[in-house]
Amino acid sequence: MSDKYYSGIDNLEVLLDAVHYNQFLINEIIKAGRGVTTALDFGAGIGTFSTAVRNRGLNVICIEEDEGLLDKLREQGFEACRSLNAITERSQEYIFSLNVLEHIQDDEQSLKALFDKLKPGGRLFLYVPAFNILFSSMDRKVGHYRRYRKSVLIQAALRAGFTAQRVTYVDSLGFLVALAYKLIGNKQGDINPAALKLYDRILFPISRLLDRIGIAHFLGKNLLVVVQRPAP
Repeated sequence: MSDKYYSGIDNLEVLLDAVHYNQFLINEIIKAGRGVTTALDFGAGIGTFSTAVRNRGLNVICIEEDEGLLDKLREQGFEACRSLNAITERSQEYIFSLNVLEHIQDDEQSLKALFDKLKPGGRLFLYVPAFNILFSSMDRKVGHYRRYRKSVLIQAALRAGFTAQRVTYVDSLGFLVALAYKLIGNKQGDINPAALKLYDRILFPISRLLDRIGIAHFLGKNLLVVVQRPAP
């Protein structure tokens, strides 16, 4: 991520209306953090998931390097820091990060930094865009360096010291939708609110059904990973 104002804030705001999609992610975050009482949101953005997780009873610390977004998080009552450097090593029991790692040029260094902040036995939930073949104007607009395949992200996590608990693609039908967007979507990288609502209400539930019958083993618009810092 850069020090400049985040260029994709309008897309973040549009995505607030992805009700089913966001609820799915919230449930996955909570499930991966079962048993914890605190969580750190790495790259909290406008606070969509930090707020939802806090509403489910967890104490959330936010990391967000964009100064404007950082101020908004603090206005919402979050303890919020600009960098992981403000977090004590081996202090966190659970970290979640959604659509952030792809913004960071040296993602392996960030994985190692996240590893260092976790207590032994602590877990890290990652959600990132999948498959470089889907790289489009939307990725360019919001400052993505890459999209991921399972093997690439897991190998990077293993090199950082983690052990893998769960690795799966998500939103198999979304793969086709993202490919169509790349081929015929707008050059500005914007999200059409009406199209998003249609996808969220009608197509995403179908996509999750396809995921559950096994298609997510092979492809999906996103990649969901849960890794753990080994206990001593």
